Amino acid sequence: MTQPFLESSGLACERDGRLLFEGLALRVQAGDMLQVSGPNGSGKSSLLRLLSGLMQPVAGEVRLAGKTLVEQRSELARNLLWLGHAAGIKGLLTAEENLAWLCALHRPATAAAIAAALGAVGLRGFEDVPCHTLSAGQQRRVALARLYLDAPPLWILDEPFTALDKQGVAQLELHLCQHCEQGGMVILTTHHQLARRPSRYTEIDLGQLAA
Repeated sequence: MTQPFLESSGLACERDGRLLFEGLALRVQAGDMLQVSGPNGSGKSSLLRLLSGLMQPVAGEVRLAGKTLVEQRSELARNLLWLGHAAGIKGLLTAEENLAWLCALHRPATAAAIAAALGAVGLRGFEDVPCHTLSAGQQRRVALARLYLDAPPLWILDEPFTALDKQGVAQLELHLCQHCEQGGMVILTTHHQLARRPSRYTEIDLGQLAA
């Protein structure tokens, strides 16, 4: 069996003294898209944070590229890109400055690459605009522009379609599918019904795994 790029075993999550799920095992390898679904409060965002190394499980472990997340704290950004439910950008910085700052932390990008990424998400001409003046949808596009730069192979996305218009949703669906078809991987949560899915699409329902 092919070694998975990311896998979990016996994973358990607790929040506010309540066990959300336990014994969770999953495997993600090249070309996979995994959608995490379930009712509100079932632990969807918490699971994504566990898989990104932003939270610690109460039991079990997550392995990425063959090593536990604990073993590679400083190296996680080489292998995965996390985009949370919030846009996660600084309002006083321009779109270009936000991307330059985010990329400088792990994968520096040239001004030309940043301009091309902003153009890809429909923000050509907004490079020098302070992000606090942008609409919620435009701010989301700034965050999503990271997916058009030199991004790691695994994308972990919490509600990436939030605030996007119909055209933005269709474009993002296509981009995610292309990433998987080229050997990348996507783990996401979304209330949006995906109209386009890659061939290696699976879904896990945390509502059926409630502890």
